[in-house]
Amino acid sequence: MAKIIEGLYYSESHEYVRVDGEYGYVGITDYAQDALGNVVYVDMPEVDDEVEAGEEFGAVESVKAASDLISPVSGTVVEVNEQLSDNPELLNTDPYENWIIKVELSDKSELDSLFNAADYKAHCEEH
Repeated sequence: MAKIIEGLYYSESHEYVRVDGEYGYVGITDYAQDALGNVVYVDMPEVDDEVEAGEEFGAVESVKAASDLISPVSGTVVEVNEQLSDNPELLNTDPYENWIIKVELSDKSELDSLFNAADYKAHCEEH
């Protein structure tokens, strides 16, 4: 069973956001990295780019598939995880430790439409 962490917010498309004050750390879930297999490339936005909830902000490529990254929240990108440029496989090691982008959240009420850990677990079990 995929690792699911309490206290994070999860999207239907298998991204998560970890909220820290006014910021959200966005990445892919353990379920997503497991489905993708060996990650070989991560396409990330630039700092100061705007992301919109439900909109594509990049992509993850593995040896068997490419998958668009869909932002679970809206806001401004304040940091990208540069380690992933040279070491995309870190997403396979621990996708929760190795977030993809850090966003200054523009609308925290969007979090209400995301899954909590229990709901996300049920969502994964259905698929």
